[in-house]
Amino acid sequence: MEKFREGFLWGAAVAANQCEGAWNEDGKGMTTTDYLSMDRYMKDSVDFTLEEGKYYPSHEAIDFYHRYKEDIALFAECGFRCFRFSIAWARIYPNGDEEKPNEKGLKHYRDVIDECHRYGIEPLITLSHTETPAALISNYGGWRNRKLVDFFERYAKTCFEYFSDVKYWITFNEINFIFEEGMLYQNGGVILEEGDDKLELIYQCAHNQLLAAARANKLAYEMIDNVYINAMIEGSLAYPQSCKSEDMLNAFKENQQITYSYLDAICKGKYPKFWGKDMAEKGLHIYTEEEDFEIIEKYPGNYIPLSYYYNRMCDPVARAEHRRPMNNPYQKQTEWKANIDAEGLRITLNEFCSRYDLPMFVVENGIGENEVLEDGTVHDAQRISFQREHIEQMHLAVDDGCDVIGYTMWAAIDIVSQSRGEMSKRYGLIYVDKNNDGSGTLDRYRKDSFYWYQKVIATNGEKL
Repeated sequence: MEKFREGFLWGAAVAANQCEGAWNEDGKGMTTTDYLSMDRYMKDSVDFTLEEGKYYPSHEAIDFYHRYKEDIALFAECGFRCFRFSIAWARIYPNGDEEKPNEKGLKHYRDVIDECHRYGIEPLITLSHTETPAALISNYGGWRNRKLVDFFERYAKTCFEYFSDVKYWITFNEINFIFEEGMLYQNGGVILEEGDDKLELIYQCAHNQLLAAARANKLAYEMIDNVYINAMIEGSLAYPQSCKSEDMLNAFKENQQITYSYLDAICKGKYPKFWGKDMAEKGLHIYTEEEDFEIIEKYPGNYIPLSYYYNRMCDPVARAEHRRPMNNPYQKQTEWKANIDAEGLRITLNEFCSRYDLPMFVVENGIGENEVLEDGTVHDAQRISFQREHIEQMHLAVDDGCDVIGYTMWAAIDIVSQSRGEMSKRYGLIYVDKNNDGSGTLDRYRKDSFYWYQKVIATNGEKL
């Protein structure tokens, strides 16, 4: 079998809004996540208020902001060659639209990057990972307003200038996830208001983010030597419910709508004709300018960063507005009712390889588990089995001829769940002593999977 390439980037990932905490320190502005109490996650209409007595998981999270040195030391012990993390836009530009950046925010991320480099760990940085400066929504309406394209471009330019020694970049995390219920707020950075046509708003936000991503690509190519940059795709594909022609067609349309339309734009620079037809049929209208399409065409990304958790069953009823996961009768499920489909990763990688012929990087892949700390560790056999099966299928995809350059599993360490705000839905190699109500010592403990992954990395994926 073809081996993983020399220098394959093994590691794991986190996101600022799920791990950092320090929500109001060192000049950071409020973000969309900072207003999410436990009962507001996965809602598209969120009130910008903080209620006394309510718990806001992101305010402390796992305190990575203050503990990054000890955590990166643990990552180095595990053998990480790459660490994916995100920058909180509101740490660099607290309101999102300032002329000058916040120096304390720049210094913090400079220190995190330097700490990674001290251990020989390659940073992979996401510029926008399910959070937006809240002031951009209050003052401009969020990503429904194309002014955010200019603000994002300024933010990206600042990051590329100050962190030009970082080679791997993602502009938007799971840029296509805006079609998921509840992600218009978290991914789209807008609040759904009375009178809004939700689908039209989704298309407008999608266009503005695609334009912003292309503009950021242009800057990166000009400012950073040998850079890898693109928006990240949520990589699940829809399976038809049966081999009936209508079910096959519905799955094709869902994949076209949610996956390939985005990939065509960010990898080929081809604006999706499918969207134009869909909007025309539904009488939807979005604001664009002619030069938008020229920029998107001229500056596509040069690799495909993707997340993969499972492939899904097509739900033709929900296709137009959002996706709803449906059970696959041929697959086992996680505790949170997600299908477990390791072979689907091989399918996805081969599909993307054949369509786009670009290097690919699996930047998220993992399983959430409700775990118990026992004698200073967690015996997470289910995680080891899940990751082993997926790495085996990724290896088979490499043998098929797919160019895969790295794998950063989700997650490096237990963090706040993006979908629920919980700590009990644990993805990490390292256990963090914190509970859903915010109690706990925040002490770190290596799980069994930590030592298993250590061996995987040391053997470049040969011993699983």
